[in-house]
Amino acid sequence: MNKLLIVGTVAFDAIETPFGKTDKILGGAATYIALSAANFKVDSAVVSVVGNDFPDEYLQLLRDRNVNIDGIEIVPNGKTFFWAGKYHNDLNSRDTLVTELNVLADFNPIVPENYKDAAVVMLGNLHPLVQTSVLNQLTAKPKLVVLDTMNFWMDCALPELLDVIKRVDVITINDEEARQLSGEYSLVKAAAKIHEMGPKYVVIKKGEHGALLFHGSEIFFAPALPLEEVFDPTGAGDTFAGGFSGFIAQSGDITFENLKQAIIHGSNLASFCVEKFGTQRMENLQTHEVKERLQRFKALTQFEMANI
Repeated sequence: MNKLLIVGTVAFDAIETPFGKTDKILGGAATYIALSAANFKVDSAVVSVVGNDFPDEYLQLLRDRNVNIDGIEIVPNGKTFFWAGKYHNDLNSRDTLVTELNVLADFNPIVPENYKDAAVVMLGNLHPLVQTSVLNQLTAKPKLVVLDTMNFWMDCALPELLDVIKRVDVITINDEEARQLSGEYSLVKAAAKIHEMGPKYVVIKKGEHGALLFHGSEIFFAPALPLEEVFDPTGAGDTFAGGFSGFIAQSGDITFENLKQAIIHGSNLASFCVEKFGTQRMENLQTHEVKERLQRFKALTQFEMANI
């Protein structure tokens, strides 16, 4: 079974949307990535940090899904990273109400020995220096390194971000971030500029409008599944990344054609994430539901073209 190494936050979130609000609940990029990747036959491990205020039941949730948590450091007398946000009516924009770095401020990632040779490495959204530290600890070159980042790091740690971008195979960012990173408005031109920075593949996420995959002059577009109800978009991008990296780790196939399928699997799993608050939907997701919705994606995107 191929190994998948996941690096990112394991955290508390408090979320408010037009449909309701929560108190502190389970969140964090690595949490969503791991729960999503658990839908594939992979040997996955999470590298992160929490405080001693983090409930063991949340750690057990990951254990129950065969996620190795040896790389999650528990800091005695420390407090877990906390984020609170409020979404606007369109659910495409939000205001950050609270950000408490807590133990994340001094996070020094330690990759477990038996995952230093992971086939696929998924670098979740974190400070670029943390992402670089993880890459420096690997003892074998992974088949694929995937990087997720955001505009915050472009604003305050751009040199460090560019250094880590040079070392990855795939970068996943949203359309706004792609434009900021490249200085280009056209996403085609933006992807070309980002290719020059190092990554062979550029994935540009467009939320409810799907995702684009660029590889040189080749382009693939995957739509987002139209949903009757969207309650909470928190973690959807990380769930996408988990499905994307989990599918690749399971298949071991690093080709443009296979990455197309990975995009679909990531989009499919992200469509479940938004149906309930936080991780609730991903915690109880059943295999038959995933397969049934994949068939809906297939019906949405396939058609016969008449002779022209």
